[in-house]
Amino acid sequence: MASKEPDHEHREDEEAPAAEDEDTGAQVAPIVKLEEVAVSTGEENEDTILDLKSKLYRFDKEGNQWKERGAGTVKLLKHKETGKVRLVMRQSKTLKICANHLVLPTMTVQEHAGNDKSCLWHASDFADGEVKDELFCIRFASVENCKTFMEMFQEVAESQNSKDENKDASAAAESLERLSVEEKEVEDKAGEDKAVATKEEKEPEVDNAGKADSENKDGEAAASST
Repeated sequence: MASKEPDHEHREDEEAPAAEDEDTGAQVAPIVKLEEVAVSTGEENEDTILDLKSKLYRFDKEGNQWKERGAGTVKLLKHKETGKVRLVMRQSKTLKICANHLVLPTMTVQEHAGNDKSCLWHASDFADGEVKDELFCIRFASVENCKTFMEMFQEVAESQNSKDENKDASAAAESLERLSVEEKEVEDKAGEDKAVATKEEKEPEVDNAGKADSENKDGEAAASST
């Protein structure tokens, strides 16, 4: 009778786990070395005063319908030096700009009829590299976010109006001051011209008086000689 032990040993060899790959410690250098590049967003000189997730639409006049511009984050950015505020929105994945315009005193934001999470406004937008008159509609995830956006938008627009009024008042004051200075210079010059004219009028009188005295002396000399 043949023994089955060899077959059993053969099966144990087949079932034995394969040996793990040994770490040789070799290091492979990258083929291309990438250097860190500083990316400018154009927002370095601005402070963020509003940052909310939303979805933006623009009204297509030709098609007479709303078209989606993108979903992402809408921001109100205030310039550190000029104080001007602009609205910027980028798409969340591509970071493509879908809205970029200044918030001006003439702008007003209105609630969207039938949707309390959305609002509308007109703007001269520069997102496509050229100024376009756009009608925007923005939709938020909650009513609270929509109200926050509308209140901040309106507050910024009114503050820009007061700044413009202050600038106009300052410009008017400077203009009045310049006019006052110019008027004073004209008056001073007129006074100087008048003084010069008076002096010139007096000089002929002195000359005439001297001439008369000379003639009198000549007459007296002639009389004494006769």
